[in-house]
Amino acid sequence: MIGTSRLELYFIRFCIIGLHYLAPLAILYCVLNIILYGFKAATYRVPLVIESIAIAETLFFLCVYLPYSIYLQREAVHPPAPTREERAELFRLCLFAEVVSRAPLEEIRRENVKEFFLWAFFNRGGPPGEDDEELEEYVSATEKLLGKPIEEGTGNAKCLRLTLDRVDMLHRSLVWYICVGFVDFLTYMKMLLHGFQFHRASLSRFFTLFPFRWQTIFTRHRSPVKHTTYWFRPHTSTTKLPIVFIHGIGIGLYPYTNFLGELNSIAGVESANPDEQIGILAIEIMPVSFRITHHALIREAMCAEIDQILLKHFGPDQKFVLASHSYGTVISTHLLKTPSIAKRIGPVVLIDPVSILLHLPDVAYNFTRRQPKHANEYQLYYFASMDMGVSHTLSRHFFWNENVLWKKDLGGRKMTASLSGRDLIVDTEAVGRYLSDAPKPVLANGYIDHPPVPTDVEEVEDSTVRMRDGEVADEDPLEEEWKYRPWRGSGIDVLWFKDLDHAQVFDAPSSRRRVINAIRTYCEDE
Repeated sequence: MIGTSRLELYFIRFCIIGLHYLAPLAILYCVLNIILYGFKAATYRVPLVIESIAIAETLFFLCVYLPYSIYLQREAVHPPAPTREERAELFRLCLFAEVVSRAPLEEIRRENVKEFFLWAFFNRGGPPGEDDEELEEYVSATEKLLGKPIEEGTGNAKCLRLTLDRVDMLHRSLVWYICVGFVDFLTYMKMLLHGFQFHRASLSRFFTLFPFRWQTIFTRHRSPVKHTTYWFRPHTSTTKLPIVFIHGIGIGLYPYTNFLGELNSIAGVESANPDEQIGILAIEIMPVSFRITHHALIREAMCAEIDQILLKHFGPDQKFVLASHSYGTVISTHLLKTPSIAKRIGPVVLIDPVSILLHLPDVAYNFTRRQPKHANEYQLYYFASMDMGVSHTLSRHFFWNENVLWKKDLGGRKMTASLSGRDLIVDTEAVGRYLSDAPKPVLANGYIDHPPVPTDVEEVEDSTVRMRDGEVADEDPLEEEWKYRPWRGSGIDVLWFKDLDHAQVFDAPSSRRRVINAIRTYCEDE
C-alpha cells in the first residue's frame, strides 16, 4: 500500500487515468476510423502497434468485459440461515463486543434496523414476514443498549447489504492484464529461487484463467484438486511445525515473496541443516488476485480442497502453523470452523485481519463504499475494490456471519494478530482492544460506538452508551497499554505497528522480522 503524500496522489491518479481511459479512447478511435474510412481503410492510419492495441482493447471491452460484467450481476446464492439459537448467539456476540453505526441516529428508524437485521441474521431481504417477532426482540435489545426508543417507520439511512446490493466494478484494460501476467511471471521466478515448487491445476483448465499462466505448461507438479493452485516448499524438519499461508486481496503472492523467502532464514542466513527447514504451503486464491477466472468457492468447497492439499503434503496427523493476511484471514476462519481441519491447526498468526469484529461497518464500508480522497484510498478503490473478480467475490460470495471470527473460535490456541495503526480498512483499535480485553474509551456527541461488555443480554439496559467522533468523556489511562505489551508466545498476542498502513508490514525487513519471529517461535510447538 502506498502512502498519503500529494506526490503519491498525483502518481496514482495518473496511473488510474491512463489505465481506465485507454479502452474508451481505443473504442473512440475504432469507431471514428470506421465512420471516416470504412472497414477496408481502417488500418495503418497510425503505427501498427498503436492500431493493434486499439483494436484489441475494443474487442476485449465488447466481447469480454461487457458480457462478463452482466453475468456477474446474478443474485447471490445465500447459505441456509442460521437456526434461531445460532442467530441469538450471533446477536449476543455482536452486542457484547463492539457496536457501530455510521449513520446519524436520527436517520435510523425501526424498519431500517429490521431491514439490516433480516439480511445480517437471516441471510435474506424482503419483508420480515413470520420472522417479525424475532426481529422485534433484537430491536428491543438494541433500544435497551441505546437507552432510548427507536422511532417507528423508515429513515433516510441506507443499509449496506453486500450480497443483496449491486456488484459495482470498473473496466480493466487489456494492457492492465498484460501487466498482471508479467508480475505473475516475476512471482514464479522469485518463488522458484526461494525453493518453492509450483503446483498447477489441470492443463484442461488452462483457458479458465486470464491472464494465461504460460509457465504452468512447464510445471511438472500438479495440484490434487480442481481449482486451488499453490506453492510448496518441502518440510524436512522433524522437530518443527510446517506453515500454511493464505494471501489477501491483491496481485497474488508477489507482495509476499520476500516474507515467504525469509521464513526459513535467521538473521538473513538460511541454515543448511535439513532439520531447520520448515515446510511452507502458500495457497493461491485466484478470484481475488486480479484475474478473470472461476467464482470464489463456497466455504465447504474451499475447505475440502485445502484439506486434500494438506493430506497430500502433511498427512492426516501433522499439525501446522496457520498464517494469513487480510482476506486470507476469512479462509483461515473457515478452516478453524471445520473440525476435520481444525484439529490439525496449531498456533495462528493473523496479519491485518478482516474477519475479527466483522460485524463492525469499517471493513465493508471502507472497501466497497468509501469515496477515495487520499493516494492509498485511490489505490484500494481502483485496483482492488472495483476489480471484477474482487467485487464479485465480496458482493456475491462473502457472507459475514460465516466469515466472522470470535475469540471463542480460536479454541484456546496461541494466536498473534499483527495490527497496523494507520490501517485504511480495519478498525485496528477496536480489534486490538477486543483481543486484549482492554478498556474501551467513553466518547460523547457522535455516533453509537463501543458498548461495554455485559455478561448477559438483560444487562444491556444498564450499559453506558459510547459514541464515535465526539469528545472524550472519560478516558482510561490504561487504554493504550495493550499496544505495547511484550510478545509472550502464549494466549493471544498483538503486534502493533503504529505508523503502518494495511499490508505495509510486508514492505520492510524490520517489520517482517517481528512477524516472522512469532511464526518461527510457534513452529517450535512440535
